[in-house]
Amino acid sequence: MADKDHGFSDKMKGAVNKVKGEAKDQWGNATDDTSMQAEGKYDKTKGNVQDKIGEVKDKFSDGER
Repeated sequence: MADKDHGFSDKMKGAVNKVKGEAKDQWGNATDDTSMQAEGKYDKTKGNVQDKIGEVKDKFSDGER
């Protein structure tokens, strides 16, 4: 069960990073700040990776039952 909790945690972190990244990206677009846009894109990518890691952890924990 602990692995499933870790998968959920990774998914939550991923969701937070995706939202934060989207906000930075949009702010960068609005202010023509390419550095902020890049940070936003990085955060969104990081969030997507964390989400995938959570899904993999969930699959492995489901398979162990």
